[in-house]
Amino acid sequence: MTQSDVEQPRARPVIGLTGRMQPAGPLAVSVVRDALVETFFVDYSAAVASAGGLPVLLSMECDPADVVSRIDGLILSGGADVDPRRYGATPGPYATPAEPLRDAFELALLEAAWLRGIPVLGICRGVQMINVSRGGTLVAHLPADSGEAHSFLGYPRNHRSHPVEFVEGSIPHRLYGNRIHVNSLHHQAVAQVGTGLTVTGRAPDGVVESVEAVDAPVVGVQWHPEMLDGTDPLFGWLVDSANQHRTFTRKQEEDVVIA
Repeated sequence: MTQSDVEQPRARPVIGLTGRMQPAGPLAVSVVRDALVETFFVDYSAAVASAGGLPVLLSMECDPADVVSRIDGLILSGGADVDPRRYGATPGPYATPAEPLRDAFELALLEAAWLRGIPVLGICRGVQMINVSRGGTLVAHLPADSGEAHSFLGYPRNHRSHPVEFVEGSIPHRLYGNRIHVNSLHHQAVAQVGTGLTVTGRAPDGVVESVEAVDAPVVGVQWHPEMLDGTDPLFGWLVDSANQHRTFTRKQEEDVVIA
């Protein structure tokens, strides 16, 4: 029996994760505290690995189109506000410090992923970035003392503070059913919905909690599924979609070679 006769284990789909670039700060020894580091929360990579994917941190030093050609799926993680100037507004009194390099990097990743049909999952800031990338706008600030108090940070990060109702036939509806309770760690949200996107979930106060693309494997959610107990089915959707995209792409390449 040759090695080719033995069925090889199927490689896990590679899922790229975006992070943040910031000074090392007090956690590093004094001489390198001003050096830049790129970081992300381990919850993201743990959720991807648990769902069967291979998580990889995408450095902002790489070329976005090049790296998208080498991954099977993409997660846009949470973080600071998207620069309001990206959607025709200006920073207000509640705006967090802008991260223009990250905004530019993630927008380029999204454009490349959309062109190649790479499945994308946007989380918190990620759903907002998806919306802005398609010409949508954002709510500047959700007060902690109104509606579902989305920006109240007094609960543990995995506390399911309010419900979300899903649109029948949407991807979240297929994964969760009609309704789930989610955590909430955001002070902005989707306002005007971008071109080619549709709202698939809302909180009781009307705040948009999930969107998806009409003609692409792109889903964004406002809550943090990676922080909730167990492996959230959204990560299973992403890994399965990444596997399907990889299989389809390889079939296309084989057809080109044969032709």
